[in-house]
Amino acid sequence: MSEIHSTILIADEVHPSLFSMLTEAGFQFEYQPAITRAELLERLSPFAGLIIRSKTKVDEPLLQCAPNLQFIGRAGAGLDLIDLEAVTKRGIRVFHAGEGNRDAVGEHAVGMLLALLANIVRADAEVRQGIWNREGNRGFELGSMTVGIIGYGNNGTATARRLSGFGCRVLCYDKYRTNYGDSYAQAVSVEQLMAEADVISLHIPLTDDTKQWVNDAWITSVSKPFYLMNVARGEIVLLAALVRGLESGKVRGACLDVLENEKLTKLTPEQQAAFDYLRRSNSVILTPHIAGWTHESYVRINEVLVRQLREL
Repeated sequence: MSEIHSTILIADEVHPSLFSMLTEAGFQFEYQPAITRAELLERLSPFAGLIIRSKTKVDEPLLQCAPNLQFIGRAGAGLDLIDLEAVTKRGIRVFHAGEGNRDAVGEHAVGMLLALLANIVRADAEVRQGIWNREGNRGFELGSMTVGIIGYGNNGTATARRLSGFGCRVLCYDKYRTNYGDSYAQAVSVEQLMAEADVISLHIPLTDDTKQWVNDAWITSVSKPFYLMNVARGEIVLLAALVRGLESGKVRGACLDVLENEKLTKLTPEQQAAFDYLRRSNSVILTPHIAGWTHESYVRINEVLVRQLREL
């Protein structure tokens, strides 16, 4: 393996377990987690591989500075930071570690849903204030509901697997797959899912088609009042529309691990108004994009990524 074929630039912060894994696999690398965009464009030219996480956007200007780039590894699941059309045109291979954090996402999704249905967050806050309100915190059982999973890849299937123990009916829809139903979920059309689900959980990538997909019209098209869960990408859900759904009662509650703008100090006025409503609502549970962010997944992502790189 020549030096140019084995040298990788790691441009984002990663778990240090990656270093020994790459060395053992025969790759040389430079670790530059603090590298700026300008520095990256200037220094990327000799590298055959690039590993990124959440900071680095791979677009046409970057690729023009990377004539020797042969592969890109994303230490995570989503590929929305990468211009896939541009890299495909150049014959650059793309790897990601979608299965590395699927168990973490599945556990987090079910945890958020249980907390919402049982009023755990609200009840905890009340008890800490000396309020003992049993009737006001009477919850709903997950086992009595139909859960619809949109996107039945790594994260969707892991979530369905964990839901199976609660006795709820699970439906799934995935526009990119065929024959994907299994013992944990029944594959149905998106129309059937939106007609029958009490809970709709999003596990889809952010694309031009899915950006702000969950808007007023989408919420209206769901047949009955429902709970919404988003552990995918924040920009899929238009938060102002979600607020209107919560106000009308069409949306019974929401579990949001992601927001359409996660830079909370740089929200637009409309985003700020929506966020202020959500953070005050007892029908909403918010977490800071941590569904796949466990100590175990941080290492497992590296294992999955290096396994793919070994097969180059």
